[in-house]
Amino acid sequence: MKKHTLILALAFGLGFGLVAQNKLLTVQEAVLKGRGALAPKRLQNLGLVPESKKVAYVDKNVLNSINAETGKTDWSLSTVDFNKTLSAASMDTVPAFEGLRWKSATEFWFTTKKGEWLYNTATKKITKSERKASDNTLEDLDEFKEGEVYAYTKDNNVYVFANGKSAQVSTDGSYEIVNGKSVHRDEFGISKGTYWSPKGNALAFYRMDQSDVSDYPIIDWSTYPAKNKNIKYPMAGNKSHYVTLRIYNVNTGKTVDVKTVGPREQYLTNIAWSPDETKIYIAIVNREQNHCWLNEYNASTGDFVKTLFEESDDKYIEPLNPMLFVKNNPKQFIWQSRRDGYLHFYLYNSDGSLVKQLTKGNWEVKDENGFDEKGENLFFTANEQSPVNQDLYMVNLKSGKVKRLTEGNGYHTGFVSKKGDVLLDVFTSCYTPVEYRVINVSNGKSSVFYKGENPIKDYKLGSWSLFSIKNNEGQDLYCRLFKPVDFDSTKKYPVLVYLYNGPHSQMVTNRWMAGGELWYQYMAQKGYIVFTLDGRGTSYRGKAFEQAIHRQLGTKEMEDQLKGVEYLKSLPYVDGNRLGVHGWSFGGFMTTSLMTRNPGVFKVGACGGPVIDWAYYEIMYGERYMDTPQENKEGYDKNNLLNYVDKLKGKLLMIHGAQDPVVVWQHSILYQKKAVEKGMQLDYYVYPGHEHNVLGKDRAHLMEKICNYFIDNL
Repeated sequence: MKKHTLILALAFGLGFGLVAQNKLLTVQEAVLKGRGALAPKRLQNLGLVPESKKVAYVDKNVLNSINAETGKTDWSLSTVDFNKTLSAASMDTVPAFEGLRWKSATEFWFTTKKGEWLYNTATKKITKSERKASDNTLEDLDEFKEGEVYAYTKDNNVYVFANGKSAQVSTDGSYEIVNGKSVHRDEFGISKGTYWSPKGNALAFYRMDQSDVSDYPIIDWSTYPAKNKNIKYPMAGNKSHYVTLRIYNVNTGKTVDVKTVGPREQYLTNIAWSPDETKIYIAIVNREQNHCWLNEYNASTGDFVKTLFEESDDKYIEPLNPMLFVKNNPKQFIWQSRRDGYLHFYLYNSDGSLVKQLTKGNWEVKDENGFDEKGENLFFTANEQSPVNQDLYMVNLKSGKVKRLTEGNGYHTGFVSKKGDVLLDVFTSCYTPVEYRVINVSNGKSSVFYKGENPIKDYKLGSWSLFSIKNNEGQDLYCRLFKPVDFDSTKKYPVLVYLYNGPHSQMVTNRWMAGGELWYQYMAQKGYIVFTLDGRGTSYRGKAFEQAIHRQLGTKEMEDQLKGVEYLKSLPYVDGNRLGVHGWSFGGFMTTSLMTRNPGVFKVGACGGPVIDWAYYEIMYGERYMDTPQENKEGYDKNNLLNYVDKLKGKLLMIHGAQDPVVVWQHSILYQKKAVEKGMQLDYYVYPGHEHNVLGKDRAHLMEKICNYFIDNL
């Protein structure tokens, strides 16, 4: 919150000072190049050089090394000079530095058509690499030691490659029994199904029994005739899957089951190993998602040892980060919790006794970035300056003193060296495309070594701004607004509200273009104001702000979005009779909610992959925020959009991916059916072959359709 007013001043001070050019965007450029050629430049092969205080990157076919102590380039190598060395060694030349990875302060790996090689920058000698590469085509590849020790899956079974050969670890894999894959629908921070022990002597892996979960049809329309492929989709209020954890000992070849007890439908989350590999930890969450037990188990036998501590919440609890053992001190670990209302670090002894809360305040920790060499300080990312900003910090575990490491009002993404003495900082802000900085942690000296140019400087642009308004509760709601190209304050303009407003999201940030996308500028060319607001339910604002939506998804969010509409209508250059709204997934749910539960506010809506009835959504996400349909019938009925179809006023385009396994196609199909029953007209479009998001070249087709829908009807 400290820099709130500064953000506003920056945004408005610069928002009207852009120098526009004459080039105009096509929708294809805006969509297909918006995250590529027309996005702020990303330096290639950017990274910290091991065993040194240096940062390396490739730009324009030149490899550069930056000294963190001076902030200046102390070494560079062009591909021209590099190819001379290759030619002198009778080797094939390379068009660019490919597969470049640093081994030490003076050696890096690179690839040619004939394999991988090691180059010594001091001696300029090239040797054949002895490093073995893993087969990257393997499914669920999880490497402990690249090319030598790794795990993978095949036919829902786990395999481990070690000592020069593969061993099949599980044998019961099938459609209903899944080993070694992500479980619980990728909730609770789970993104994989295998977990190597610190020394690589054992592998923990999930086993998921889906036999209790109903089959759900996904039709492949590309075959003749069309074929059905069932998936397991656990819908709210119905039976869920049964997950256990198993441990495979690489040396003995034996596997044990971790003896978790409790209901079959509980959640096994945030797997962690003790540094000495003797124990494994699981954060077990009940199906109601209001209680968590951090349990310790014997890694050799799988026996339960003890519960280190418990956490509960009257609404829901959602552990997303496993315990982090303190470097060089296996007797202590760090846990992340929202128990005081905001996500912060807590230091524990390994027996489960709390030492102290490490960070505190009305802001949130966003990520941990590792320890320094001695394990005395923990680096982390947080939004202490403002909810829309991001900075890097370090906290001293003994004193609890927190120090901000990055400078500049905006959004910092960083990488810390293993010793904790060098920080690589990638900085952006509302009107700063990108700056790359190297920071000497010991003295705090920060040096900019690369500034990215405005990637759309040659185009005719609308100005944008980042600001906040108050909701009915007096809370700040952060907003961004793009004005039309050649803006004239005496004219009245239509507005396109683009929204999401669901959990685990933050659309408005102090990044380049306020976190906006390039197709907004395409609409600005067409004479539209484009507006976005992050309301209650979105992330990084504390527990109360997010949990305001509990048991009533859509209600509080609409209140906040309508506060944004109220603000828009207060602007003299906004045509309040020409408002449009667009969103995807949760944003599709919000779009349809606003068009039908508040009919007449928006003239046109376009929604994609919308949740229509939360009873048809998955258990893990749906029951966290809504409880079960049996427990919260009133909440499900109130926010079931099938109950408002006949209230639709205006034009609505509904879009769905025909193979959507997340928000299944049935949602919008049922909405169409109800519209026919009620005699209501809406426009509908399906993307065969696409899942929850329309990606690739077809995305340009999608956005052209959506943009034209507003241009034609608004």
